[in-house]
Amino acid sequence: MKKALILLNMGGPNNLDEVSVFLKNMFNDPYILTIKNSFFRSILANLITKFRVKAATQNYKAIGGKSPIVDITDSLVKKLRKEVGFDVDYAMNYTPPFSKDVFKKYESYDEIVLFPLYPHHSTTTVISSLDDAKKAIKELGISAKIYEIPTFFENKIYNNIIINSIKNSISGLNNDEISNTTLIFSAHSLPQKIINRGDMYENDIENHVDILSDLLEKENLNFKEIKLAYQSRLGPVQWLGPNLSEVLPTLENKRALIYPISFCVDNSETDFELSIEYNHIAKKNNFEFYGVVKCPNDSDEFVEFIKEISKI
Repeated sequence: MKKALILLNMGGPNNLDEVSVFLKNMFNDPYILTIKNSFFRSILANLITKFRVKAATQNYKAIGGKSPIVDITDSLVKKLRKEVGFDVDYAMNYTPPFSKDVFKKYESYDEIVLFPLYPHHSTTTVISSLDDAKKAIKELGISAKIYEIPTFFENKIYNNIIINSIKNSISGLNNDEISNTTLIFSAHSLPQKIINRGDMYENDIENHVDILSDLLEKENLNFKEIKLAYQSRLGPVQWLGPNLSEVLPTLENKRALIYPISFCVDNSETDFELSIEYNHIAKKNNFEFYGVVKCPNDSDEFVEFIKEISKI
């Protein structure tokens, strides 16, 4: 029996020429820009891309000329191939490798496991990725049995990875410094109208913060306080808040550790937004300490987690 595990994610520019491709495809996603008319959505996507591409390109230049997401995912897949007894690959929504190209390699397979690399449920991430993959599978006439890995923010193994990552990030701090540091779980924001339509994302994020807070307490990791903030809002509509840019200046202790709770793999939102842009805000507000915890990425622990959760 031929089986394949396919990791799904949003993608990111592999080079500066792909920045416009990434933006155009993202804003043309009906789950992102919720305009039913595809013609008008395409026009608006092109307009948004035109206005944002220059600034976005500069952002990617600041982190090496590309998003880290594809290289890290590629490394993750290579490690998984050595650990599991079946084929492993990955497909991206908005940049290569696209689903239509990836699934061609698995036309004759008996089972395909789809694993969206998003801990929390949302139409904008999980549903979008699964829809993209299933369209490719249908168009290629693939008759394999399809399995879907559900969201995993409640998974103990995954949450232990997060706790250990936080521990490692503060290993150089003494107890007094830790107890005077604010831990902020920073989540990618969404327009409030998407949540109002029944999207589960905000509820999942808040529940995840509660779970992690309890685990931190059990580990005697006593931060001054634990907060939830959001990042990456865009445009004049109402978004989930408070925004991290509004939270940081209010911290009288001038010490913050940020965990990017929405992501499993580092990308421009972690490497540029959190590590550079918000770091600048922290410096502007005379912070004594500002740190950003790395995502699970291609760590051995994350490889083992995916291996375990993919046993179907």
